[in-house]
Amino acid sequence: MASNWSLCGVCDNRQVNESSVVWCSECGEGLCEDCKEHHSISEGTTHHETVSIAEYKRLPTEFLQTAEICKLHNEKYELFCRKHDCTCCKKCVKSHNDCKDLTDINEFIKNVKTSNTFYEIEQTVLEVAENVRRLSANRKENLKSLKDKKREIEVEIKQTRTKINHHLDKLQEDLIKELMAAEQKECKKIEKVLTSLQKKGKEISEIKQNIASTKQHASQLQTFLTMKNIEKDIAVGENFIQSNTTSGKTNQVNISCQIDKLLRQITDSVQKFGEISVSSNLFDLSIQKRKVRQAQIMVALPIRNIDNMALTLKKRLNTDLSDVQGCTLLPGGKMAFSCYRKDKIKVLKSDESKDFKISEIGYTFDVVFIGDDSIAVTSGQSHKINIIDLKKHTLKKSIKVHSYNRGAVYRDGHLIYCAREKGLRMISLSDESITNVTNNKLSSLAYVTTFGDKLFYTNSEDHNVTCCDKHGYILWMFSDTRVLRGPLGISVDNNGNVFVVGLHTNNVVVISPDGQRSRQLVSSKNGLKSPQVLHYDTSTNKLLVANEANDAFLYEVT
Repeated sequence: MASNWSLCGVCDNRQVNESSVVWCSECGEGLCEDCKEHHSISEGTTHHETVSIAEYKRLPTEFLQTAEICKLHNEKYELFCRKHDCTCCKKCVKSHNDCKDLTDINEFIKNVKTSNTFYEIEQTVLEVAENVRRLSANRKENLKSLKDKKREIEVEIKQTRTKINHHLDKLQEDLIKELMAAEQKECKKIEKVLTSLQKKGKEISEIKQNIASTKQHASQLQTFLTMKNIEKDIAVGENFIQSNTTSGKTNQVNISCQIDKLLRQITDSVQKFGEISVSSNLFDLSIQKRKVRQAQIMVALPIRNIDNMALTLKKRLNTDLSDVQGCTLLPGGKMAFSCYRKDKIKVLKSDESKDFKISEIGYTFDVVFIGDDSIAVTSGQSHKINIIDLKKHTLKKSIKVHSYNRGAVYRDGHLIYCAREKGLRMISLSDESITNVTNNKLSSLAYVTTFGDKLFYTNSEDHNVTCCDKHGYILWMFSDTRVLRGPLGISVDNNGNVFVVGLHTNNVVVISPDGQRSRQLVSSKNGLKSPQVLHYDTSTNKLLVANEANDAFLYEVT
């Protein structure tokens, strides 16, 4: 970064002092009004993004101080070494001769602000902030319960005290003193925890503000280089919460009092009015904890994007079916197809020969592999979902769902399915309990898939694809009838790229994880004719696409 971003770097090189009005992160210098204009039309810099100096100054100090130039060789970072998890300039490469995973840094920082890694960091910060809030609320509640219990005990003590003579005045006084001391001692402990939680809450709030500012104003490279520092801060916050929950500091503290039975005898042998005791019970706070992230966060950055994605046709299959509404890739290279018109499920072996077919089980719409050598088949019209045994080639059981059920996806022991006017619903395959995911009315031919905490579903009537979180909150919606009309089958790869078939555009389109960009992968020129469904196998990187009748295509995705 330039030593003085308030001055125009170009003018400064000509020994002229001009105030900068914008900052170019790629050039690493500020630009005045005149130089800004030349910069925007010059062939070498016309695509550089600039930000006003006023906005640039709003970035946190630690981001402004992030070095974009190699300190050893004073050259710009151009590569990233996966093995050593570090950035490199051209001269640094000499010390990485044995490293096979040197990658152009521009590939890593491209779309970094919309990457799943950045999303995970944002969500984790929100999670840590929520956990701090929960811990604070818990401690405040314990403070209130202690005070309430103290008042209850005082009432009991005083009611007992009125029944005895003045001989017990001193004992009463001693007991109340003991009660006050115990309450004050425990309250001080809790207040100490609250103080540390409030301090940690302010730190997390600052991180949230920094992330929001970075996401809006920082350069891609600045964002990339500072993400690990943010993750360390998050790790400290998570360790802080963990230490609080495991050290006994969040145990529920109670005060109780047992009035001495001998008080009723009113004899000189009574030496104490009662006894104050303090107990601590483990209290389950249900701390939120995201799935364990990989030790090296950079590994989670997308290495395949829609621009460099390629499909290689491996097989063209003849399903000998009409009105295909579902397909899936099975273990061992097998493939299953559902024929809605003839209520039939057909399974092919990897060599394209027929494994088996099953019919007379009612309507068959979508087909989904659910593990345990079984597939789930939605019915579309009837209010049931069938489970089929792949080894025995028989119907294992039928589950009543009391709604239409169209496209479906399997996730963690549950089947999420499109229920038309009832939106997205989820059924547990173990106890068959059903919960609503969204209440948004879906089209009659809707399909759904999932990636992490996100859900993606199609609407063929409105020609759009929607992404929402697990609570149904819409994150983005893609709609571009120039490339995608009548979207039906949908699936996602390991990097969050979304594959969709276009019934009316006779193509397969891939949408970026943030829903901002799209690209056609195959079309009618490749044999697609009224394509209905597709399925991406994340373990083999194979994509199966099925036309409404007869033809299906198996692609390798690279």
